[in-house]
Amino acid sequence: MSRKFSKLVGRLSSGAVTLLALLVFILFTILVLPRQTAIGDEAGGDTKSPDLSFYYTADELNRMAQAYGEAGREAYVRARFSFDLIWPLVYTLFLSTSISWLAKRSFLPGSPWQQANLVPILGALFDLLENLATSAVMIHYPRLLPVTARLAGFFTLTKWALVGGSFLLLLACLAAFVWNMSKGRRAK
Repeated sequence: MSRKFSKLVGRLSSGAVTLLALLVFILFTILVLPRQTAIGDEAGGDTKSPDLSFYYTADELNRMAQAYGEAGREAYVRARFSFDLIWPLVYTLFLSTSISWLAKRSFLPGSPWQQANLVPILGALFDLLENLATSAVMIHYPRLLPVTARLAGFFTLTKWALVGGSFLLLLACLAAFVWNMSKGRRAK
């Protein structure tokens, strides 16, 4: 099933779609992310955000929830169900289409590299799971949700590993593409 889904993503990743995804990613990064960062800083003050942490324990997440205060927790949850539903779609579209487009031109059909386009999709899934778990902790605070808080840290760590890994895969595909082009080769 994953191979079929990967092939579908690959078929949808035309040059025009990939270029559009790149443009949306750049515009979002320049125009939307700085504003969201400012809003988050205003709501949370000096409190670090779970989303921007690589990993945190359940106790650390609960301390963040406490430090946010009631208004900060409400703002945090609002952002998770507005901006942070769109941002994973933006970066996933960019990463999946770019990896697909480059892998199609750099590696033979059937190569495991052709399925690398699924890694960003998994990253977005864990980003959404992180949002659900951290939001549940924020909504229910001061009532503690120990299992949910532990899972949130795991989801965040996994998200960063998959999203960071996706950027590394993109660079590897780009390097293979440039290498093949410099040698006058192209995957058949």
